[in-house]
Amino acid sequence: MPFKSTLITCFMVFIYSTVSFSQQLKSTVVYEKRAEEMYNRIWKYYRVPKFTGLFSEYYPSANGQQLTYFQGNDVQEKKVSFLWPFSGMFSATNVLLRSPKLHGKYLLYLDSLGTGIEQYRDTIRKPVGYQAYPSILEHADRYYDDNGLVGIDYCQAYLNTKNPVYLKRAKEVFEFILSGWDDQLNGGVYWLEGHKDQKPACSNGMATLTALKLYECTRDAYYLDWGKKFYNWMHDHLRNPEGIYYNDVKMDGIPNKVYYTYNTGSMLEAAVLLYCFTKDHVYLTEARLIAENSFKHFSRPGNNGQPVFQVDLPWFLTVLFRGYEALYRIDGNPKYVAAVIRDLDIAWEKSRDKYGLLTEKWKQDETAKTKPKWLLDEACIAELYARASLLKIKSQ
Repeated sequence: MPFKSTLITCFMVFIYSTVSFSQQLKSTVVYEKRAEEMYNRIWKYYRVPKFTGLFSEYYPSANGQQLTYFQGNDVQEKKVSFLWPFSGMFSATNVLLRSPKLHGKYLLYLDSLGTGIEQYRDTIRKPVGYQAYPSILEHADRYYDDNGLVGIDYCQAYLNTKNPVYLKRAKEVFEFILSGWDDQLNGGVYWLEGHKDQKPACSNGMATLTALKLYECTRDAYYLDWGKKFYNWMHDHLRNPEGIYYNDVKMDGIPNKVYYTYNTGSMLEAAVLLYCFTKDHVYLTEARLIAENSFKHFSRPGNNGQPVFQVDLPWFLTVLFRGYEALYRIDGNPKYVAAVIRDLDIAWEKSRDKYGLLTEKWKQDETAKTKPKWLLDEACIAELYARASLLKIKSQ
């Protein structure tokens, strides 16, 4: 079967499945409205007019709050956001563009996001890559997982628009990622350029997806081969016996047995993509195992008997949802996507503050509602609802 036809078969089978969700789930129209509402709210509150295409880290400003997602503990909130939270808006825009009704509207936003993300691009160090903070403002470290996110977003932007500039940037960033690969631990890339202390699931999982999405864009076997190489390294070094992924492995070869939803989510999506590209049922079997065991591992029975996810970060759960969505588009089983959407709907009703922003980890207490809200925690809400609006679900 031709490559294009194979992908259409893989990603459209779900439309013909007879599925129904719980009465708790809303219509796709409601979810699209919520996606746009949150997206526009972020644009209103977080945009920094002084810097074209850039956003603030928090709203309201957290006044120099310590940021804990870097190597080292001395990083504080600055004039604009770091690359990771910014990428959440790039991802959300790409999903909104997948709606035929919204495509034209959000092309303008994509242009702005493209201008913004290029301000993180560092052309001085070779190979060219994206640093954690805009290069126009300061010199900053370059993280391989950040660059994986850039690569994934540029691939999706290319698929949405066929603009060759986006594909060129995705290829460029993948070459930066490959500069972090070496023979230590039989392959894999590190977390932070110049620091050879660990090889984490975040960097290697996002590298896997960047390679596979580049293959989707180009049909060049070079990228499929690298996608398999990253996938196999992750499988061999960071997968536990149940298909849940450890956070990282240190250079002594001992894995750090800490679990986050996104590490497993990236590999779930990768397994589905590999099945679509190769038709090898080994990957589909693996995807189903990961989906079921991640569901058991990361959710707990709620008061009404419905499963409730233990939210590590809303964006982490969003990455797991991407994997669930990819599998749903193959087999039409709504179990996993429905559970996440139910939790999201509860958060929408019970965890918003006076600005309409959601609390961290979807907490419902008043203290959480008064705290400044992180850009990434909000951007992923727009993405999740945009994804939910595209699922063509029947409600009962």
